[in-house]
Amino acid sequence: MKFKRVVIKVGSHVLTENRAVSKERMIDLVDLIAQLMQRDIEVILVSSGAVSAGYTVLPLDRLTIGNKQVLASIGQPLLLKMYQEKFAKYNLLCSQILLSASDLDSKKRTHLAQVTIDNLLKNRVVPIINENDVIATEELVFGDNDQLSASVADNFGAELLVILSDIDALYTKDPRKYSDAKTRKEVNYITDKELEDMPSPNSEFATGGIVTKLKAGKYLLDRGRKMFLATGFGLDDIKSFLLDGVHKGGTLFKR
Repeated sequence: MKFKRVVIKVGSHVLTENRAVSKERMIDLVDLIAQLMQRDIEVILVSSGAVSAGYTVLPLDRLTIGNKQVLASIGQPLLLKMYQEKFAKYNLLCSQILLSASDLDSKKRTHLAQVTIDNLLKNRVVPIINENDVIATEELVFGDNDQLSASVADNFGAELLVILSDIDALYTKDPRKYSDAKTRKEVNYITDKELEDMPSPNSEFATGGIVTKLKAGKYLLDRGRKMFLATGFGLDDIKSFLLDGVHKGGTLFKR
């Protein structure tokens, strides 16, 4: 399965460890993106981690939205600097684009972002998108950029959204409670009832929020696009799928 443009979304659960950004996982992620670009696959990265990056230099109580906004403001340039250093080892440039839901609700602002991203990709620059947490609090309260990444994939012409998560696949039931739970390798349709029956984002199984990932999958399926859910703790499954065309682990959402 050959793709021309993909969006890769990495959540804060994957990118951070012990309340700091995991340099090892970031290096693995950048290496994957570099390999994809060597094969002329355009990559847009949606990255969480700004709050954790900010916390490393100003350890505020992260229970309040106000403090999270402060940490995000401090952490955004720190996170970008880390990415710049990692991409530079591959002679690649990256850029930062901060978006909010209202930006993608506006045809004019969406078009301006589309033009910018197309031009960045033409010049082999990796656009790194994050929710503008300083003024938009939805991601800080509810999600981990899953909905944003689905909207980015749809609005910016990607055939595939890759979600790298602490959840390695979609299962028939909660694998931490049921030993007979099986991986669903391919999902073609998601019903509203499935969304209601899934564990809530606060359950042990859904530390990264399986419901938000299913909503992202349904959003893309309804628009004729694909999504791949895989673990971000070791990238063998997604490398096998994207680089070798072999579906070993993870779940593919496609019609």
